[in-house]
Amino acid sequence: MNEVLRAIRNRRSLRRFKPDPLPEEALKAILEAGLQAPTGHNDQPWFLSVVLDQALLREISDGGKAAMRTIPVPWIAELGKNEKFQMFYGAPAVVFVSARKDAVSPLADVCAAIQNMLLASESLGIGSCWIGFAKFYFTGPDRLAQLGIPESHEVHYGVALGFRPDGLVLNPPDRKFEHFYRIIR
Repeated sequence: MNEVLRAIRNRRSLRRFKPDPLPEEALKAILEAGLQAPTGHNDQPWFLSVVLDQALLREISDGGKAAMRTIPVPWIAELGKNEKFQMFYGAPAVVFVSARKDAVSPLADVCAAIQNMLLASESLGIGSCWIGFAKFYFTGPDRLAQLGIPESHEVHYGVALGFRPDGLVLNPPDRKFEHFYRIIR
């Protein structure tokens, strides 16, 4: 099996991380992989903000949870109330992925960049988790400015990055591929 298919098959969301910092060259490789993603009309609307400061990540997690408590979806509101829930699972690095609001297809562009980062992380032996709740913190321009994100952008997701704890095994879910596609001849 080639390396790309192996990374796709083996990648799993990691929700426990070692506190060890990531090597800067690995982090840059992951970011560059994200920025190699295709975009609608080659718009390239993304902006990536990397936070390594654990106190700031706790602040973003706590602020995001406060916003989640106001969401009219019961399970999201309940998760926001959970004192034990840490949005980034103790990851030593989180990439906040935003895009220009006026882009042709900002959400698709951001998702393509994130998938590239997840696969690049796997190929480098680094665990990752796509964080959908990350956007809840960024409700005002002061919060965008806090991470150097232009006001013309909207944060869509976060990507938690870090090394797997020793001995942690992630088992792939059982997938019945033949139920998810059809080839028409």
